[in-house]
Amino acid sequence: MADKNQRWFPVCFNNGGTQIDEEQRKRRRKKCLLYAFLLGVLKAGITLLFLLTILRFRTPKFRIRSATFETFDFSAAAGTPSFNARMRAELTLKNSNFIKYKFPSTDISFYYNGERVGSTIFPYSRVRARSTKEWEVVVELSAVGLIGREQLGSDLRSGVLMLNGRSRLSGKVELLKLLKKKKSTEMDCILAVDLNKRLVRDLKCK
Repeated sequence: MADKNQRWFPVCFNNGGTQIDEEQRKRRRKKCLLYAFLLGVLKAGITLLFLLTILRFRTPKFRIRSATFETFDFSAAAGTPSFNARMRAELTLKNSNFIKYKFPSTDISFYYNGERVGSTIFPYSRVRARSTKEWEVVVELSAVGLIGREQLGSDLRSGVLMLNGRSRLSGKVELLKLLKKKKSTEMDCILAVDLNKRLVRDLKCK
């Protein structure tokens, strides 16, 4: 009888202990999952708060970096001054934000004395975070249709022609499609064209 009691108590104790250990493991597992979930929510909240309050969304810089002419023909004849040119321009877009910037296609126009003398289409694109992207475009420029011919003739005879390149990108910065903010940037560059050398001798962008 004593032997049976000695064998019975350890068996009951072992079974009970196993059940208690299993329950404790389940409770600990649930606590760990809960803590991990709460920690993830806390991290996400802190990150979002950082992005909304600390991170400043900077306006990307859209510029003409350089411009060269494949052809440039002009005439300063009295009464019918004119010019026709084919220009190749290198454009840059600098995105200083920590998230990507994307924008739809838009046009880039070039003006003489406030009148448009040429334009081209700038395609849809995106720029990665903290990076600068470059493009090359070709524009046909012509004085056909200009009203201010007298001023044009004077400028052509002076040997320097001032052109103005302008454009506006209406894009947005975006993070995982969760955080979006519209950001527009404008290009406004002045090109001083040396007619004798057929090159841009000075280029300034605001």
